[in-house]
Amino acid sequence: MQMAAIETFLQIIEHGGFHAAARQLNLPQTTVSARIRTLEDALSNKLFERGASGSTLTRFGEEFRPFAQEMVSLWKIAATELPDRMTSRLSLRVGAQLSIWDPLLVDLAIALEQGFGKLVFALNFDHTLDMGEAVGNHILDLALSHEKSGDPRVSHQQLAPELLLPVATPPESGRAEDQLFINLDLGEHYRNAVQQRIPQQTGQNLFLGNCLMALRYMLKRGGQGLFPRYLVDPHLEEGRLILLPQSEPLSLPCYLISRKDSPAREQHQQVASCLSDLRSVSE
Repeated sequence: MQMAAIETFLQIIEHGGFHAAARQLNLPQTTVSARIRTLEDALSNKLFERGASGSTLTRFGEEFRPFAQEMVSLWKIAATELPDRMTSRLSLRVGAQLSIWDPLLVDLAIALEQGFGKLVFALNFDHTLDMGEAVGNHILDLALSHEKSGDPRVSHQQLAPELLLPVATPPESGRAEDQLFINLDLGEHYRNAVQQRIPQQTGQNLFLGNCLMALRYMLKRGGQGLFPRYLVDPHLEEGRLILLPQSEPLSLPCYLISRKDSPAREQHQQVASCLSDLRSVSE
């Protein structure tokens, strides 16, 4: 454990030398020197230059100093404050693969806080993660995904599908169906549906991975696309968007992924029920 050595390093800087740090720490100077040698060996660099006039930081020591301060600060939080914080947190790490569900995760965290009287431990918004692998490898406890994972360690609970409405900005002239299509590229199911709806030869596809960014772009630039109801309803009411009359909503699958060997199956079912309630309200 290098934390004692890092704290000793900072004590030497604060008190002006090895002797003063030893007195402050109530340790033999040999122990202080041994800790610094151990730390220097681990870092493969000298931290101090020692001479007749005392000890001065090397250039590397100067660079290491803020990192040492940050590590000690984080360690104090982990060792003293974190146990107290954890008593008010629900041990649950939840993630989602698609950006269309980011706002849903926020609503879920609030609902769980109100239902359990505790804060959710962590929410994950890294859309580059493979959700099945993340759950299988214990990075996440639960995850929402539009596709089933091939990971044999996880199970899938199918939830109500996400309905994406075909919408467009009101055209200044011509047909709304002829506008630029904003393609979110939300996986194979979505991709197959889009290929059937949008003629590929038009060359009008714009690929954006983030639903909120894509909607903002479309509202400012003009175009058409498939978006979840909770995002477009306010704009439909205000007349900033219109429904495409000849197009049907796209039903996007939704799965709640969890580990098969999880001991918290009852808790996971409560989360699934909470998700269902939240999504029924937004429809």
